Amino acid sequence: MSSEASGRSMLVVTSGLSGNAVIVRLEGELDVNAVPVLQDHLRHVWDLPPQPFLILDLGEVGFCDSMGMSELISVMQRCEARGTRLLLGGVQGVMARVLSITGLRHAFEVFARFDDALRLAVSAS
Repeated sequence: MSSEASGRSMLVVTSGLSGNAVIVRLEGELDVNAVPVLQDHLRHVWDLPPQPFLILDLGEVGFCDSMGMSELISVMQRCEARGTRLLLGGVQGVMARVLSITGLRHAFEVFARFDDALRLAVSAS
């Protein structure tokens, strides 16, 4: 059953610090029901002193609707205002298609592998 049908989020969000980067991992569906879950989690991130990098690991996102994309744009704008560089890691499959179809592929710094995004953040320190 999709989260839209159940009205409940099917997104798990975890985070941690690695050097000069905050890493936020998303697992599940990034849709209208999941946006509040992501926003609640990111509130804690925004309370931290700004870090040079925020890496969103999207490798386990199996679905993303327009509300999910809108939230990613909001995260990008918040990062820009804080002077934080947003990297999207693990962008394959569904997320790669959604970014391409919406024309937003070049609006974000996108990496097919999470490790490549992390490597960039580590090498920039």
